[in-house]
Amino acid sequence: MFANSSPVVSNQTGLHERLEATVRRHLSQPWRAPLAEHDRRAFDQARQWLGEDARPLILDSGCGTGRSSVALARRFPEAKVLGLDQSDHRLRRGERRFGEALPENLRLVRCDCAGFWRLAEDAGWRLRRHYLLYPNPWPKSAHLKRRWHGHPVFPHLLALGGELEARSNWRLYLQELAAALALAGVEASLQPLPEDEAALTDFEEKYRLSGHELWRLTATLR
Repeated sequence: MFANSSPVVSNQTGLHERLEATVRRHLSQPWRAPLAEHDRRAFDQARQWLGEDARPLILDSGCGTGRSSVALARRFPEAKVLGLDQSDHRLRRGERRFGEALPENLRLVRCDCAGFWRLAEDAGWRLRRHYLLYPNPWPKSAHLKRRWHGHPVFPHLLALGGELEARSNWRLYLQELAAALALAGVEASLQPLPEDEAALTDFEEKYRLSGHELWRLTATLR
């Protein structure tokens, strides 16, 4: 693992000036964009895998090669874990990497997280835990709506409930997420990630080796 990751660089120095207006608009106006057929197929396959299993459900959204999903499935053997990522390449790397070591309570799913979340909400799913580990920060101010808290899917993320945990090496991303949650009536805690905590993802390990400050946001969604 190379310790050569550059810090996030942004033309923002504080919360985005359009954050509140954007979040309030999304909270008040349901997102009506068409759902992709491949997301419907992925959701149906995940639902079939879950079957009638009554174990609590954990989502690891944007799981990459699945390192974090494997760790979470081992940490919470009483739950079922779905690792979601849109990259077939990354997921196949994960399957090759872990092979038969993939826990029986884990399924890796190729899908767009935004579409999957909407389908999960429509199906009445309620999560025990939801992880957003080092999402793409989209650091340019013009890209606010590509960040999860600025995306129109944000209300659907909230509707899934559960204990939300998000991590980033860009503190401002999580500060904005906390502000967006507050607009939805949800209190969040933002703290530095302890240096002695085992890395959950390859990015987390690389950022730590590169000397970045790492941050964790936690919140209980209704």
